[in-house]
Amino acid sequence: MTTAPSNSTISPLYSTDYRVYINHTDAGGIVYHANHLVFFENCRRDWFSKLGLNGYFMHADDGQIQHFVVSQAQLQYKKAIFLDEVIKVHIDRVELKPASIVFYQSIHRHASQNSNENHYPSANENHYPSAKTLLSSAKIVIACVQNQTKPEPADNADTSDIAANAAPIRPIRVPKNLHDNIQQAIAHHSNDA
Repeated sequence: MTTAPSNSTISPLYSTDYRVYINHTDAGGIVYHANHLVFFENCRRDWFSKLGLNGYFMHADDGQIQHFVVSQAQLQYKKAIFLDEVIKVHIDRVELKPASIVFYQSIHRHASQNSNENHYPSANENHYPSAKTLLSSAKIVIACVQNQTKPEPADNADTSDIAANAAPIRPIRVPKNLHDNIQQAIAHHSNDA
């Protein structure tokens, strides 16, 4: 599995905090594994918003809808995330491809005063393992696609024809304004580092 190494000395391209709520966890108060993807997704969406981008749905000049779909996700889980803690989610690095964007992301625990990593905190405790611990990392590829409109099936069409006539999606190039905004953010981050 190839995920970006998370080096704490390199500042992330974007970073934001999220609180862990009960709906993120299983019965034991530990974040359900699929919800790591939710935190990564929220972070990407928040970064797009910070860049002034509409996020995942864009309208082309011809009225077609362009959007992103996750085409690949590689995750590596390191440590548990607990109910009520505040985590820091990073976009560590981004690679722009002609028809996709590759995100290298990570989730970290904030520094705290308790260094006992074997301690499982109760919901009322705010003592978590120390020093910006790496909790998970991911390489997530989002592909840019466009919906293709097709005529509605005739009233007498067989229901099996409906699936065949459903509007397909096709890969397209990352829209220029989105590409340019992301490239500018990457260059600005590189200049600041």
